[in-house]
Amino acid sequence: MAHDRKFRFGVIVPKAGSAKEFREIARKTEALGYSTLFVPDHFVDHPLAPIPAIATAAEATSTLRVGTLVLGNDYKHPVVLAREAATVDLLSDGRLEFGIGAGWMTVDYEKGGFPHDRPGRRIDRLAESVAVLKGLMADGPFSFSGSHYEVKELDGEPKPVQRPHPPFIIGGGGKRVLSLAAREADIVGINANLRMGEPTHPDAAQSMSGVNTDQKLAWVREAAGSRFDELEIQVLAGFVFFTDDRQSLAEAMAPAFDVTPEFALETPVVLVGTLDEMVDELEQRRERWQMSYHVVPQESLEAFAPVVERLAGT
Repeated sequence: MAHDRKFRFGVIVPKAGSAKEFREIARKTEALGYSTLFVPDHFVDHPLAPIPAIATAAEATSTLRVGTLVLGNDYKHPVVLAREAATVDLLSDGRLEFGIGAGWMTVDYEKGGFPHDRPGRRIDRLAESVAVLKGLMADGPFSFSGSHYEVKELDGEPKPVQRPHPPFIIGGGGKRVLSLAAREADIVGINANLRMGEPTHPDAAQSMSGVNTDQKLAWVREAAGSRFDELEIQVLAGFVFFTDDRQSLAEAMAPAFDVTPEFALETPVVLVGTLDEMVDELEQRRERWQMSYHVVPQESLEAFAPVVERLAGT
């Protein structure tokens, strides 16, 4: 079934000082019309552990969807993770959005003591993990024998409410991981190319130009084939700023990323301007890139709410 491409919005929440504060954030996210509360998976400056945090958010709300954006596959064995994710989906009455990635941030590997394999090997391991996760959420015993994982006649329990499994989110900025996402995910995240392992590396910023984003969507379309129209296209807009003078803001911001102001305004990870300008920009991005699912930072939760009110569900 083709996706309707109607707008929906999420908030990524990496931290909270107490259970009370986190529950209040979750309830506010729901009340303001956002679709989903996401928690990231990094060890530095992102203190909340994703699975217990999203379970808490689900418990504190009634309709809000909860998700991981995204779990680092190298830190999670898929047999263990399948049970945890299915449990969240079961106990939330089917509100999980299951984001998982190959892992990329160098500091996570260094400080956590994890082997930091080359990108291709990490993507291979992610592909096997997705097969195991889906297999364990399906009905009946599941077996798998790969280069990285082996499962023998295990009937995964519990089974999720959403069948055959919660929607998978896989994102990326390179052809190989986006092709995997196109084949296996329900929601495809269009990200910077993070092959250098640092979010502020110039290579990452340059990879999010409009032309490069065109190319990423072309890779997704090619790999997805006939299922492209079923995919939901998502982006994390990491920089959101309301201003009456977006050009001046772009001129001030661009040098930090070694890009032109025009580049800064076009990239889908930046959203600046007045309410009307933001609404127009998001509609243009949906027309050009089929992006209908936008996630904003925790600090933009309230300021961005008027955009959500205008566009969510349209």
